[in-house]
Amino acid sequence: MTLAETSKDTCSKNPFLTLKYEPALESLGDDYYDEVVAAKFPLHILRWRNDALLPRLGLNPQAVTDEDFIVAFGKFEGRIPLLALRYHGYQFGEYNPLLGDGRGFLYGQVRGRDGNLYDFGTKGSGKTPYSRGGDGMLTLKGGVREILAAEMLNAMGVRTSRCLSVVETGLSLWRGDEPSPTRSCVMVRMSRSHIRFGTFERLHYFQRPDLTKKLLDHVIEQYYSHLVDEAEKYACFYAELVKRIAELVAQWMATGFCHGVLNTDNMSITGEGFDYGPYAFIPNYDPYFTAAYFDYYKRYCYINQPQICKENLELLQQALKAVISPADMEAGLRMFDECYLAEYQRLMWKKLGFVQQLPPREAEELLKATIAFLKHYPVSYHHFFADIAQGFSRKWQEDASEILRESEIGKSLGKSELFQHWSGVYHRILSNFTSGEELETIAQTLLCSNPKITIVRPVIESVWEPIAQEDNWQPFYDLVKQIQSSACTKQF
Repeated sequence: MTLAETSKDTCSKNPFLTLKYEPALESLGDDYYDEVVAAKFPLHILRWRNDALLPRLGLNPQAVTDEDFIVAFGKFEGRIPLLALRYHGYQFGEYNPLLGDGRGFLYGQVRGRDGNLYDFGTKGSGKTPYSRGGDGMLTLKGGVREILAAEMLNAMGVRTSRCLSVVETGLSLWRGDEPSPTRSCVMVRMSRSHIRFGTFERLHYFQRPDLTKKLLDHVIEQYYSHLVDEAEKYACFYAELVKRIAELVAQWMATGFCHGVLNTDNMSITGEGFDYGPYAFIPNYDPYFTAAYFDYYKRYCYINQPQICKENLELLQQALKAVISPADMEAGLRMFDECYLAEYQRLMWKKLGFVQQLPPREAEELLKATIAFLKHYPVSYHHFFADIAQGFSRKWQEDASEILRESEIGKSLGKSELFQHWSGVYHRILSNFTSGEELETIAQTLLCSNPKITIVRPVIESVWEPIAQEDNWQPFYDLVKQIQSSACTKQF
C-alpha cells in the first residue's frame, strides 16, 4: 500500500472525518470567509482530549483513538475547505478594520445529538490572510489556560465554548508576555458559533446591507430557530440577544470571572462566551480588578463588564440597522439592565443557598450585606462561598454566632461589624425555613453552586510549572478532573 493509500485508509476510519459535516456557513458564499491551508508541524503530541464532549457528537470515547485526534486536528488530513472567517471589531473603543481569523479557522460544522449545530474552530493552526505579520501560532500555555477557563466556567453553569483537543506541535515561539522561547500547540474549540458582533460590523463598514440580511437570516435560522415564523423576527432576535448577553455577563459577575478583552470581535452572536484572552478569576472582591496587563486604563475591569457588554450591543445596532429598525433595537436594549440585575441577583442568592423566592426586602439586604463584607475585607471571593457550602449546618438557623465559626474567615473576621451584620441577616433569613427538607435543599444548592476549587492565577501557575519544567502533565489532568466533577450546574 502506498503512503497516499495508507493516508486515505486512515482518514476513512477516523471518526472525526466521517462525521456528517454541514456547510452551513460555507453555503452563504465567500463574502464571509477565505479558504485557507493549515500549517505543517514538525511534531504532533496529543496533550488534551475532551472525552466529555464526544457523546454529544454521537461518538463513543472508547472508539476514538489519540491518533484520530492527531490526524484530524493536528495534521488536518481529510478536511477541505478550511475557512478563515472575516470580521472587524471595536478594540478598546476604537474601530479596527484589519481583523479576521489570524491564527485559526473554522474547521467544520456538525449537528450534535441534541439537534444543535456546533462549530469546530482552531487556534494556532497557521497563518491566514488576516495574520497581520503574526506567526499564526498559539502558545501551549495559552491552550492550557483556555481549557481551564472553559471547563471551570462550564462547571459553574456559565454558557461557554469548550476545548475539544490540544495538540503540541513542536515549534518554539517568541512572545512578550511569556518566558521565551515557549512551546506551541493547536487548540480546537467547540462552540455554538464563531459568528461575532464584528462579523456584522465588517459588513456595515463595506456598506453591504444585502450581506447583513443574508447573514442575519442564517443566524436566526440556525441559532434562534424558534423565531423564524415570528412576524417581527428581527426585532425579536435583537431583544433575545440582549437578554442572552445580559444573562451571560451576570454569570461572569456572580462566578467572579473577568474576561481578558471584551472587544466586539470577542462577542458571539449566540450569546455564548469564548475567546477569553488573558482572563482571570478575581482573587477577592475588587471591583477594579483587571485581567489584561495591557488594559492600562482598566476599561475591561471586573465591575465594568456589564456596562461594556451593553455598549457593545449598542455598537452592534449600527450594523444591524440595515435590517432592524433603530426603535425596535432601542426597545430591546432597554431590557438589558433589568435582565442583568434579575439574573445576577438570582445567581448570587443561589450561591448563598436560596433557590426559593425570598421576600424582596430581605433578599436585597442579604445581597448588599454580602457584597459590603467582601468588598471591605480582602478575603478570597471563592473561598468565602465555598466555606459556606462546606460548613453549612442546621446550627446556623439556631444561632448566628455559629455561622462560619470554624472557617478561617469566621475565626479572623467573625467579630467585625460587617461580618456580624451579614451573618445576622443570613441567620434571620434561614429562620424562615422550618422543615428539614428545606434546609437540605439549601445545603445541596450551596454545594452545587460553589465548587471547592477555583482557578485563580496561582492555581493555574501551579499546574503549568510542572509542564514547563518537567513535562509533567499529571497535576493539570488532576485539576481538570477535579473541575469537571466539582459542580452539578453544567451548561454545555
